[in-house]
Amino acid sequence: MSMTQDEMKQAVAKAAIGYIPEDTIVGVGTGSTANYFIDELAKIKNKIRGAVASSEASAKRLKGHGIEVLSLNDVIEIPVYVDGADEITKHMHMTKGGGGALTREKIVAAASKQFVCVCDQSKLVDVLGNFPLPIEVIPMARSYVARELVKLGGHPKLREGFTTDNGNIILDVYGMQIMNPVELESSLNQLTGVVTNGLFARRAADVLLLGTPEGVKTIKP
Repeated sequence: MSMTQDEMKQAVAKAAIGYIPEDTIVGVGTGSTANYFIDELAKIKNKIRGAVASSEASAKRLKGHGIEVLSLNDVIEIPVYVDGADEITKHMHMTKGGGGALTREKIVAAASKQFVCVCDQSKLVDVLGNFPLPIEVIPMARSYVARELVKLGGHPKLREGFTTDNGNIILDVYGMQIMNPVELESSLNQLTGVVTNGLFARRAADVLLLGTPEGVKTIKP
């Protein structure tokens, strides 16, 4: 019996619970797979101290389950951060930000000892770039950053009617074959006006729990 995409997401969310140490604060991502993880986390909420959320939406869902949501500034270290990806390679480099929470996701990931990525198999790719790369930009820098992105070979498009939790805009960059994600991540972050970009390569995932029709596969770099 093969699983649907939603069933695969649910299976990896369940598998991720096995990575959560007792009596710790859990870093929680954003998106459909992260939502399944939050629902699974609710079942063991008495065994954890609380969670740090990477978006207002995730914070709301956690609170709805009665899980205490803490500010990252009040937490010294997060042992495990669980989040999905829009694309991931076998090197554990990811593109994230389809839901627009990339900056907070990147901050929580940076503060975490281990990044557990949870995805269904459609997200595993050989080369990043098929999924448009989201870039969070300070609004007044929109046109300038867009021109610079064109010079880099991308086709930036404003995400219409969308504002991030930080009050900024997102440019989705199409048409980039990302052969060296670590290098590109750094050079994009050097553009004045860019808050951050959706390449998670310098801080890659430590483990990938991949939902397949045959069940969950564990992939490590």
